[in-house]
Amino acid sequence: MIVALGSNMPGDHPSSEALLDAALSRFSQAGLPVLARSRWWNSAAWPDPKSNEYRNGVAIVEANGPPEAVLEALFAIERSFGRTRGLPNAPRTLDLDLIAYGREVSDTPRLILPHPRAHDRLFVMGPLAEIAPDWVHPVLGKTAMELAASAPVGRDAEPISSTNHTNHTNER
Repeated sequence: MIVALGSNMPGDHPSSEALLDAALSRFSQAGLPVLARSRWWNSAAWPDPKSNEYRNGVAIVEANGPPEAVLEALFAIERSFGRTRGLPNAPRTLDLDLIAYGREVSDTPRLILPHPRAHDRLFVMGPLAEIAPDWVHPVLGKTAMELAASAPVGRDAEPISSTNHTNHTNER
């Protein structure tokens, strides 16, 4: 399963990166052990570049149970970090998006898989290509690397260099 993480408001944390690290550490407690994760990436806010810059990343997570239950677990983690859902694309402390659940394809009022806009966003496909370049989009048939190269949204996105960061992690 692939989860995208994003933040442009650090809340009670010293930075959005610290908030994202703290959020990622909650995944195992929610029954979603992290198998791999990307570096954090920086990008201008979208669609309003005057808002705070975003930090984004992607994690590959092990999940048991239906995708709707995983989505609820992700929403619970968001709420624990002060996320309130209001206007689309508004600034937020934490945004967790279920990008893909294996090769599952669904389109219900509650959940669309794969995520309907992830393939257009460099700040999602870039981090995914970093840890799973050969992942294939179950509808489009293109790899994460190909989608990152052609993503029209967030073209300014780039990884943040950090000497304290490991590109891959295994919490199990």
